Amino acid sequence: MASRPDSEQAGEYRINDLARESGIPVRNIRLYQERRILPPPMRRGRVGWYSEAHLARLRLIARLLDRGYSLAHIGELISAWERGRDLADVLGLEAALTSPWSEEPQTVISAGDLQRMFGKQEERGSLDRAIASGMLRPDGTRFRVASPQLLDIAVQLVQAGYPLSVVMKVAEDSMHDIERVAERYVSLVKATITPSLSPGEIGDAAIGPTDDHAEIDDPAAAAALVQRLRPLARKSVDAMLAMAMENAVNQVLGDAVSALAKEGRTSSEPEH
Repeated sequence: MASRPDSEQAGEYRINDLARESGIPVRNIRLYQERRILPPPMRRGRVGWYSEAHLARLRLIARLLDRGYSLAHIGELISAWERGRDLADVLGLEAALTSPWSEEPQTVISAGDLQRMFGKQEERGSLDRAIASGMLRPDGTRFRVASPQLLDIAVQLVQAGYPLSVVMKVAEDSMHDIERVAERYVSLVKATITPSLSPGEIGDAAIGPTDDHAEIDDPAAAAALVQRLRPLARKSVDAMLAMAMENAVNQVLGDAVSALAKEGRTSSEPEH
């Protein structure tokens, strides 16, 4: 085994060695330094030396990237940590924000399964639309179902006689509408976890917590508040949908009755 150069101490790495140990390309390490989420190396002469702390930081960055963070968000997390906050609290807030909102079990199906569910109506165009909307996610040669419950509803609607293309259009439009509702609740969460934002930046729908004992600048307290908001958001959407459906059905029935009454009056008028 080759001996270490005299200038290299245990737990110190040149950038190429650091890349090999961490599994992160040199170009990414340099990018992280530019973004200031990785401290610069210690300089001895013309050589930059990285420590075990650098290696640990790179592994943390890799884990956060795998969990869906952007480099900007990672920078914010690391800055919070370096200001003295507990990283466990910061990641606890992340878990409260990003853990699944649905308790539906994960389901994976094949193209053959879809063919059996929808028969001849299952065409490539429908599959592409389902993937584009996020209802299906490719998983090798199979597909992961985002919501088995929604898939079952689609099957039942098709069995009731509605064309799959119509069912897909209703689902896509409904998803677009519900995303606007979700954005309003996200604004509420945003107000909870970013107290420095002004009301104008957050939006009219945002309302921050008023409990003086819930320090919204504390990640642990913010995580607890977000956990309280999660079931309330779902219940409110269910309640508002029920009210909206009732109003819409009554409107349709009212229009139908009016049309029938008008038709009845017209047919009863004497001919001249």
